[in-house]
Amino acid sequence: MGHASRVRCAPMSIAVVTGAGSGIGRSVALALAAAGWSVALAGRRADALEETAAALPAGDFLCVPTDVTSVEEVTALFASVRDRWGRVDLLFNNAGTFAGGGVPVEDLHPATWRAVVDVNLTGAFLCAQAAFRAMKEQEPQGGRIINNGSISAHVPRPHSIAYTATKHAMTGLTKSLSLDGRPYRIACGQLDIGNAATEMTARMQTGILQANGELAAEPVMDAADVAATVVHMAALPLEANVQFATVMATAMPYIGRG
Repeated sequence: MGHASRVRCAPMSIAVVTGAGSGIGRSVALALAAAGWSVALAGRRADALEETAAALPAGDFLCVPTDVTSVEEVTALFASVRDRWGRVDLLFNNAGTFAGGGVPVEDLHPATWRAVVDVNLTGAFLCAQAAFRAMKEQEPQGGRIINNGSISAHVPRPHSIAYTATKHAMTGLTKSLSLDGRPYRIACGQLDIGNAATEMTARMQTGILQANGELAAEPVMDAADVAATVVHMAALPLEANVQFATVMATAMPYIGRG
């Protein structure tokens, strides 16, 4: 486990970001660090986490290679954060996979289905559960969980049944966490993202299957705009919560008929 320190931040500003080695997770980690948060970077690949850490503008950080589908590794992640800083104030529950995307329903292998559920839903639950425990036990009590839901939490793309099902399930996870967290000052919200420019969405700009069977290029937005929304949600007092928010490329085919 590699880690390094820069400037120690004020208390009550400890964030855990999963999927922090690339894409939206990396952008959010950078934005939180710039806003003064101490950030624990979690993801499967240590080298990718170190690349994110090298780009951090300032602050105290920790790199913890973590497979979010593993109870033991998630437990170790949050133990490392509490050992380092004594508490957890924010979880950005972001790790996910689009495995099986583009495969027709009838051809999707059950093992691929299970792999997507393991990462996108079970992994999100395990991280939320560990954060919830920490936030309930710490003093002062409380914290915030922000789940990455996706536009697919509302509407599917063609041939995306596994990803879409898990993102619909994420909405139920968010609502249950929000309700169960009330007695402990644990707020939970969800950010549904559409067409942020990342490695995962590179194909949007060259042509992706539409509901009418045609291929079409779609507009994208800068992932930094997503990160700014996360920073806003995270900065609210625990007495206020953005329950659901949608951040999307303005002209993407989502509202209306495309």
